[in-house]
Amino acid sequence: MYKIFFNRVSQVYELTEMARMFLPSSEFCILDRDPAEDEGNAVEDVIIRLPDPITTRDEGKRWLYDRLKEHTGRSLEWGTLTGVRPVKLAGDLIAAGNSEKQAKEILIKEYYLSSKKAELLMSVRKAQIPYLAEDITGTIGIYIGIPFCPTRCVYCSFPSNQVGYDKIKPYLEALEHEIRFAGEALACKGWYPETIYIGGGTPTVLEDADIERLLKAIRESFYMKRLRELTVEAGRPDTITESKLIILKENGVDRISINPQSMKQETLEKIGRCHCTSDVFSAFGMARNIGFKVINADLIAGLPGEEKEDFLNSLETVIGLSPQNITVHTLAVKRASRLKDIDDKYSYRQGEKVSMMLEAGEKALKGFGYIPYYLYRQKQMAGNLENVGYTFPGNECIYNIRIMEENQTILALGAGGISKVWYPEENRLERIPNVSNYEIYIERIEEMIERKNQGIFIG
Repeated sequence: MYKIFFNRVSQVYELTEMARMFLPSSEFCILDRDPAEDEGNAVEDVIIRLPDPITTRDEGKRWLYDRLKEHTGRSLEWGTLTGVRPVKLAGDLIAAGNSEKQAKEILIKEYYLSSKKAELLMSVRKAQIPYLAEDITGTIGIYIGIPFCPTRCVYCSFPSNQVGYDKIKPYLEALEHEIRFAGEALACKGWYPETIYIGGGTPTVLEDADIERLLKAIRESFYMKRLRELTVEAGRPDTITESKLIILKENGVDRISINPQSMKQETLEKIGRCHCTSDVFSAFGMARNIGFKVINADLIAGLPGEEKEDFLNSLETVIGLSPQNITVHTLAVKRASRLKDIDDKYSYRQGEKVSMMLEAGEKALKGFGYIPYYLYRQKQMAGNLENVGYTFPGNECIYNIRIMEENQTILALGAGGISKVWYPEENRLERIPNVSNYEIYIERIEEMIERKNQGIFIG
């Protein structure tokens, strides 16, 4: 057991996350008193005590990283970075007057990033610069959540419910009520949506009439003339039909996701997906014929039982379908997922394999003209790696860039949505959450509306 004592440090969250990147939670504990005073330490315990001279967070993270690397024999490609949005750090370094070369050196020397990850950050930042330079005063992003799926994947930790239509209908009624409130409140403030993103769950699990009603409510509620993107996560190929795609297109949706996750049938069955690989080809064919401007495809590196060759075969197959965006996710084994119950050390054992998958995937994607344009990290990712969105230049998803940069208010509607109010003068965000349980959301819809009214529109 590793016993760690963070003396003289009041905020230990990031240091604890650093320990978690090296060790499963079952193998370490954070002590609340000096181990020198504790007679209960076993001979085999490893005691790590933050030395007294360390006073800054980054200093402490570097010291702890060095000790854990020494004890475990592991190193991390993202070094001491524990946050979700490392691209913001790269931007901050450049904004402080550093050249790109100097910023990379700081990332490598002071934050212990590998040279490849430092280069990746610079590449992503370069792709985002045209969008970050835009004047977005008066704009917001809107997220609308549909927390239903046909099945629950073994790795899933999102709000994803498998229910009958009798449960979905009242949810949609409550959601429409929140949408119409938001539209009126935005109009009073003189704000308008730059982007609208309908995610989940799987929005295309809805019936045709419900999709049409939802999109009608959106069109009637929000000022759409200056909208730049309307995205729907079609997601599960088995929920996609020609009639649904036609409804989406006729109602102004210009971007959709079709997410295979893997093109290996055995893997799909293992992780709880109920589509076949042939459904992916069919969905792409229908979407192309109907004329969608941008199609995104998600793949996951590190799925159970897959080797590097399996991931590359899936990626090359998807590249052959020529989606404008391809998002490569690293498998994250969250506490709320079934995979965490099955194997709580999965993320630690898969790191080296997944790293090879990502490196080979990046090379393949760049070879076909894709560039990385947004990046984020999550807890419990295999190898503590990253998720990267790739695009053909000019097809970047603006919503993804804005939400990662955190320089725009995001209004989140529906169960599980977390609105983030941006205060540029203070450089801070205020989070206003909706409840995640869809049934409680229905019961407390007026409270959800009042939270937004007080936290965003009146406050």
